[in-house]
Amino acid sequence: MEGNLKIRVENVSKIFGSDPAAALARIRAGMGKAELLESSNHVLGLHEINLDIREGETFVIMGLSGSGKSTLIRHFNRLIEPTAGRILVDGEDVLTLTEPALRAFRRKKVSMVFQHKPVLENVIYGLITDGVPKPEARNRGMRQIEQVGLSGFEGHYPGQLSGGMQQRVGLARALATDAEILLMDEAFSALDPLIRHDMQMQLRDIQARLHKTIVFITHDLDEALLLGNHIAILKDGMVRQVGTGAGILMAPADDYVARFVRDVNRARIVTCGALAEPGQIYDNPLAAAGASGWVIISDGHGGHGLMRAGAEVKNGDARLEDAVTIEGSANVEEAFGALARRDRPLVVMTDGRVSGLLAWQTVLKAIERDDGTIGGQRGSVAQMG
Repeated sequence: MEGNLKIRVENVSKIFGSDPAAALARIRAGMGKAELLESSNHVLGLHEINLDIREGETFVIMGLSGSGKSTLIRHFNRLIEPTAGRILVDGEDVLTLTEPALRAFRRKKVSMVFQHKPVLENVIYGLITDGVPKPEARNRGMRQIEQVGLSGFEGHYPGQLSGGMQQRVGLARALATDAEILLMDEAFSALDPLIRHDMQMQLRDIQARLHKTIVFITHDLDEALLLGNHIAILKDGMVRQVGTGAGILMAPADDYVARFVRDVNRARIVTCGALAEPGQIYDNPLAAAGASGWVIISDGHGGHGLMRAGAEVKNGDARLEDAVTIEGSANVEEAFGALARRDRPLVVMTDGRVSGLLAWQTVLKAIERDDGTIGGQRGSVAQMG
């Protein structure tokens, strides 16, 4: 579950070259990336990046080669210094840290996934350098090795392991330090598809249990949608859109993002909860007088029925249709079977409570290719036509 603000990136810009301040002034005056390179031999890495990353979420930064995503993640632990802007972690400006404070920050607060040395020595390296006694470090390291499924390989060197196993070593090392923030730069990109999927699933499982703050870099949209609570899409060093995967798919900010997400199977990404239309639940049919479309009627005992507004009501009673429910976390592809009858909407449940109704029309609008919005005005959700 996402928590308080963990990382804030404020107006971060990065220019590579001999006089970055002067080059940045040209960019702010309207010069483009290509013109800057041609006229002054300076490279625009990032320009006025603003991001909020919350505690416990997996935040994916994605873009094509040259978009600036790897440059950006290296600002979080000051492997790269910005030309302008601030990076706050738990409200503290990382750029103001002294060298000793920065070393402690990198050891205890944030960890990057990489590998070297035999598996166990690799995993406990950060603990040993932080002064943890070796017996305790080995015990903690073995627990993390077991957690990522590498028991029995603690004495092997990275070259003796498959690519997926090497990534597990890096992940175990990051987890062993108990760092609050994990930085993962294209961590699974070199793996074959099956191993890559296994690592993605393992990361999701670990995250569900540990709730780390993970900043994950990828150029793969499917990976971003699978892992990310929020996604930032970069192009030429600038943020084009930030949002949830479903939000970006349903409402791309511009033509670039629309082209980027055009071929995604929206039905597997968009959740029923994201499309459910919230509205009032009526306690009896007469109370729904004047409503339109389908309405939800409570039976007073935690159950619900559906009634089409305008149906005949006698002595305060009406024949209610069965309410078919689906969890809000389910994707719309999982709702296809329940929606197949098309004669009534689904009742969407979130945390045991009704969050609204979902009808075929809404689903079709949401998954329609080349349509950047959910489509149309949707009106009140407990009342659907």
